[in-house]
Amino acid sequence: MKIKRRKTKIIRIGSVCIGGNNPIAVQAMTKTRTADVEKTLKQLQALREAGCEVARLAVKDKADAAALKKIKQGSDIPLVADIHFDWRLALSAIESGIDKIRLNPGNIYKKEQVMEVARAARRAAIPVRVGLNSGSLPKNNSGESTPLIMCRAALDYIRILEKAGLYDIVVSLKASNIADTLDAYRKLSKLCDYPMHLGLTATGLCLEGAVKSSITIGTLLLEGIGDTIRVSLTATPQEEVRVARSILEALGLRNFGYQIISCPTCGRCEVNLIKIVQELGAKITAAGGGVNKFPLKVAVMGCLVNGPGEAREADIGVAFGKKEGLLFKNGKSVKKVSFKECASVLLAEIKKKR
Repeated sequence: MKIKRRKTKIIRIGSVCIGGNNPIAVQAMTKTRTADVEKTLKQLQALREAGCEVARLAVKDKADAAALKKIKQGSDIPLVADIHFDWRLALSAIESGIDKIRLNPGNIYKKEQVMEVARAARRAAIPVRVGLNSGSLPKNNSGESTPLIMCRAALDYIRILEKAGLYDIVVSLKASNIADTLDAYRKLSKLCDYPMHLGLTATGLCLEGAVKSSITIGTLLLEGIGDTIRVSLTATPQEEVRVARSILEALGLRNFGYQIISCPTCGRCEVNLIKIVQELGAKITAAGGGVNKFPLKVAVMGCLVNGPGEAREADIGVAFGKKEGLLFKNGKSVKKVSFKECASVLLAEIKKKR
């Protein structure tokens, strides 16, 4: 199935373009105090190595804003300043050379202040994200549903930015529940052509958050909505990146170098397949993540029911029997492999594809 993506404007965030036919970009947010330049740069490097393409930093006070210039000089990943409450911090971030500004309409809403930020962003040729969260919506006593309030607030904010001459705009409408988030994005996608930043806010711990985010982001992407994604987890930002990349790969929208296909195991499995797959994943990560330049499917199967068929269909695969496995390359069996050597043999074959 080919996903037909919604037509949107193209927006540049540093070296990354989103919207149009550009790849859906993976974002994450640092979890260090931004004023701590050393720790923030270290985390940005870890995010870059994990595959993050755009990173957002919380800017809550003047100390954070003052640190942005050094952080920008020390990192080559496009950076977004996350601004709440104090519009002047956005101006400081722009002066420091930030690549994008996120404003929350729920707590930065005075028209002239918003326009001042928009004019500064236009002069610097950087975009602004209209970042709505259901937990901090503009005051509204109309009794309307949360998705409708979010859409109305987003459109009102967009008009202010446009009045200031800014048209490099990205929009997000994140609620903490799936239904409201889906409804809000679907509504707004029909009312403007600005690219959309997808996410679900306050999702919880890693497993629960990954499930809820995958359902929400995956549903919208299947409908062609979405140009960049951030998975919000109560976990490391690197884990957010891993989940985001997995969502995109599962939908066939991106390929980050390799994909491990493995069976869930059952009573027919004669080897410790979980250990083998974990070891393989760890070795790939230690080798630098996507160790090959081209899309690669690696199958590790634990029994003879579907194992040989899956292994043949993969670029590289092993199908295990009772005592050993059979290595397949490009659909053909090559040699027998012991389960102790499986991860090392597969990693060696992956490296040959670089």
